[in-house]
Amino acid sequence: MNRQIKVSLFIGATILFVLGLGIWYLTAAIDQAKLTRLISATVKEATGRDLTISGPINLTIFPNISIVAEKVSLSNAIWAADKEMLAIKRLELFINMLPLISRRVEISRIDMSGVDIHLQKNAAGDGNWLLAAPLIQGDAEKTGTPRDSNEDGQTFVTIQTVRVADAVISYASAADRTTSLAIPKLSLEGDGINTLIKFEAQQGANQFGLNGKISSVRNILSGWDRKPLEILLDLAITLNGKTLAVNGKIQKQLKMIPNLDLHLKSNAFSLESLAGASVLVAAGRKLPAAVSHSASSSPYFFSDAPIPFDLLPGVSGQIDLDIKELSLIHFAPLKNLTALIQIQEDQVKLPQAKFQVGTGSASLQGSIAQLHSASPVVSLRGEAKGYTLGQILKASETNSKVTGGDLRLAFNLQGSGKSLHHIMGNLNGQSQIEIGKATLPSNLINQGGDFIISLLNAINPMRKNLNVMELECAVAYLPVKNGLVNIANTVGVQTDRLDVTLDGTVNLKNEAIHLDIYPREKSGLTTGLDLANLVELKGTLQDPKTGINKAGVVNSAVSIGLGFLTGGVSILAENAKSLATKSDPCKTALHPWAQIYSAQQ
Repeated sequence: MNRQIKVSLFIGATILFVLGLGIWYLTAAIDQAKLTRLISATVKEATGRDLTISGPINLTIFPNISIVAEKVSLSNAIWAADKEMLAIKRLELFINMLPLISRRVEISRIDMSGVDIHLQKNAAGDGNWLLAAPLIQGDAEKTGTPRDSNEDGQTFVTIQTVRVADAVISYASAADRTTSLAIPKLSLEGDGINTLIKFEAQQGANQFGLNGKISSVRNILSGWDRKPLEILLDLAITLNGKTLAVNGKIQKQLKMIPNLDLHLKSNAFSLESLAGASVLVAAGRKLPAAVSHSASSSPYFFSDAPIPFDLLPGVSGQIDLDIKELSLIHFAPLKNLTALIQIQEDQVKLPQAKFQVGTGSASLQGSIAQLHSASPVVSLRGEAKGYTLGQILKASETNSKVTGGDLRLAFNLQGSGKSLHHIMGNLNGQSQIEIGKATLPSNLINQGGDFIISLLNAINPMRKNLNVMELECAVAYLPVKNGLVNIANTVGVQTDRLDVTLDGTVNLKNEAIHLDIYPREKSGLTTGLDLANLVELKGTLQDPKTGINKAGVVNSAVSIGLGFLTGGVSILAENAKSLATKSDPCKTALHPWAQIYSAQQ
C-alpha cells in the first residue's frame, strides 16, 4: 500500500477516535441534575408552571442531538383539582446538529408515549391550559421581531414530526362533569410541503379518526399574520366507521380573517355520537350545558341560557355539504342532504338546504345576522311535506307504533336575542302544520311534555282510559307578532270522538297561556252544553294549568235557562249553531300554504 495512503488513513482514524472520545467525554461530563434544572427553569420562566423530570434523562450529541426523558410532568393551575396538568411517561426529542451552525434549531422528531392531559375550567370560566408566557409574548411584542425568526428571516425553531401514543385527555367543567378522550395514536409528519395527519381516538364505544394531509403546519405557524397563506386540505373524518371527506382551501391574507372554501361529502355519516365529544371540542370556549327542563334552573320552557354565538369562528367564505345519509339522535336519517353555508364577518347565511326523510322532502333557508351585537337576529323559513308521523318518529325511544299521519309543515319566522327565550319573545312571522289521519298510542302522547298532556286532558278527560287515539286530522296555524301568538279558531283537531277548536293567546315573552277549549262530541248529544266548553288552559308553557272558562259558564247558564223557558227549543238552536261553526275545525283553521312559505320569496 502506498505510504501516503497509509498515513492519510491513520490520520483520519486518529481524528475520528479523538472526535469520538471528545463526544463521549462531553456526554459523560454533562451533569444530568444540572441539565434537568436548566430545562425546568426555562419552562418555568416561559409558562409559570413547574416542570418535573422524575426519571432518568439521557443526552446524545452524535450524529444528531437527542434527549430522552422519563416521567415528565407539568404542574397544574393552583385552583385545579389535579396536581399535574400534563404527565408523560417517556419523551424523546431529536435535534439536527448541522443547522445549529446557522443558528437554526430543527427538531426532526418529538415522540411522546403514556401522555395524560387534565383540562379543567373553574367557576370563573378560566381554563387551566392558559399559561403565563412572558418569553413567548412579551419579548416579541417589545422588539417587534417574530419570536421564531432570526435577523435573516430564517426559521429559528422548526418541528418536522410529532408522534403521540397512548394518550388520554380528560376535561372537567365548572359543574364537575368530566369527559375523557383516549388517543391511541397521533402523528403529524411534515415533508416540507404538506403535513400528513393520522389520528385515532376513542370515547366510550365511539371511535374517531382523522387522516389525510394539509399544507405544512410548520409553514402555517411560522407564516400566520406574517405573509399571505393558502392552506390546502384533503382530509377524511371517520366516526364509528363512517367517513366524511373534507376538501378545499383556506386563504389567509395579512391583517384579514381567514377565507374558507370547503366541500364536505359523504355517502353515510352519523352525528349521534358527537354530543358527548363536543365538550372536549369546545373546551376553550364557554359552552352552556344541555339540560332537561326538569333539571334546569330556568323558569322558562325556552331556555334563557345564552346561545354560544361566540363559538362561531371569525372567518369568511363558504362551506357546501353533500351527504347521502346523515343519522341524527332519536330521529329518522336525513337522505340526500345538500346545503350551502355562507359566512361573513358578522353573519351566517343558509341560502338553501334540502333533504329527504322517508318519502318526504324539506327545504330551508335561514340566517344569523349581527352576530357580535347584543341582540343577534335569527331568521328561518322553510317547508316540509310528504312525510308521515311514523317516519318522523321512526327512531323515537318509544316502542309504540304510529300509523298514518300525513304531515305538512311550513314556517317563516324571525326573532332576535342572545338566548332562545329572548328570540322567541321577539318572534315575528307565521307557521302552520297539518296532520292527516293517524293512530297514536297513548304512551307516545304521554311523552309530549306537560303542555301537550295538559291540553289533551283538558280536551278529553277520558283520554287516559284509552290505549290509542284515532286522529282524523289536526291543523295549527300560528301567527306571531312581537312574541304574541294569537289563536283565533286557528287550531283544530278532529278525532273519532271529538271535534275541537282552540281560541286564545300564548305570550312567548313571559310564556303565559290563555287558551279556551271548545270540544264537541261527534254524537251531538251534548253539543253546545258540553262541560268541557267550560275549560280553559292557563298558566305557563313550563307549568300549564286547567281552569274555568268564565265566559263559557255564562253562555252555558243562559242556554240552560232559556232551555227551561222554551221547552228545549233554545238548546236545539244552540246545538245547531255549534254544528254549523265547529263541525269542521281542521278546514276552518287551515290557511293557504303559499301565504306562509314560497320558494321564490
